[in-house]
Amino acid sequence: MKKNFHVVVIGGGIVGLSTAYYLVKAGKRVLLIEKNEIGNGASGSCDEMILLQSKEPGILLEMTLESLEMYKGLRKELKVDIEFQNNGGMVFIENEQELKIIEAFVKKQKQYGVNVEILDRKDVLKKQPYINKKIIASTFCKMDSQVNPLHVMRGLMIRSIALGLEFKKGIITKMDQKKDHWRVYFYNGEYVDTQYIVNTAGAWASEVGNLIGINIPIIPKRGQIIVTEKIPKIGETNGWSARYIVRKIKPELFQEEEDSKLGVGFSISQTASGNYLIGSTREFEGYNKKTTYEALKIIINQGIYYFPILKKVHIIRSFAGLRPATPDGKPILDEVADKKGYFVAAGHEGDGIALAPITGKLMAKFINGEKIYYDINVLRLNRFKKEKV
Repeated sequence: MKKNFHVVVIGGGIVGLSTAYYLVKAGKRVLLIEKNEIGNGASGSCDEMILLQSKEPGILLEMTLESLEMYKGLRKELKVDIEFQNNGGMVFIENEQELKIIEAFVKKQKQYGVNVEILDRKDVLKKQPYINKKIIASTFCKMDSQVNPLHVMRGLMIRSIALGLEFKKGIITKMDQKKDHWRVYFYNGEYVDTQYIVNTAGAWASEVGNLIGINIPIIPKRGQIIVTEKIPKIGETNGWSARYIVRKIKPELFQEEEDSKLGVGFSISQTASGNYLIGSTREFEGYNKKTTYEALKIIINQGIYYFPILKKVHIIRSFAGLRPATPDGKPILDEVADKKGYFVAAGHEGDGIALAPITGKLMAKFINGEKIYYDINVLRLNRFKKEKV
């Protein structure tokens, strides 16, 4: 392994791999460091969504729109089948209160170029013939898409190595800021020198930040998902309950409900191989990745509620992932003040898959000194100066 690099990327999830990829494409000597296996964190324990309908109008929606276009290019660029599918998505609406909130949300999204509409009960049934009869309406967005994150990560890794990326599995114990570079030390005493460091450690980004004495307000948020046996499609699109969206934009409406602590919102998507992924929770349980009976029971019951036909379908496994959550739900993309050359690209929560390509592209632009065409101020670390973790 070389001793000198332009950039050291810490964290081998989809954001770290994307960052490394766009850096080596730009001609940088890059070392990617991961303490476990590639995709061991949230990227390997999640659903597959590139979901536009969950994004409030603003920078994250704009970035997701660009990321979606980038994924279309990556299908050919990576020379790996990333299982990109553009089946669209629907948000299932149960009552007039939800309808009113979603209608206002959709109106704003249309202004940002999202092709989304509200369907009445009759049109919902055309796309979802097995849906619960209590669903009164739904959105439909053809732009909502999906990829297989494991395949994306594999493709990014293979292509990056071909372009010169070096990979090291190891634990970092110390990082020293020198006059004109950084020195990164490993548990076995080895070290490497680098001009730049990018912290893409996801739910562990705060721990990596602690090594240089900075506070990165990112904590893990557990999401539990069940996996069904392979079955034929039960509907044309992937779907989410309106509660899934409303819970994100108006969480105060659910504070008194029994499942509020678990943050449950129904989602359903089918993989390219035919399994359905049904979720999910948003729980603050530290670094505990175990699934729980309580949460899985609610997820299963929700699945059967929205699609009664699922009552006859077998569940083959369940899993949980740790989403990296910031206090305001937006990621951190920034160079740390007084730590020249040290960048953070983490805190994407449930949008890591959707935002990975654009995040990698932007971090490469940061490091190359190129102009950033987004108003990145809302994603800077210093917006949390008064926040406590």
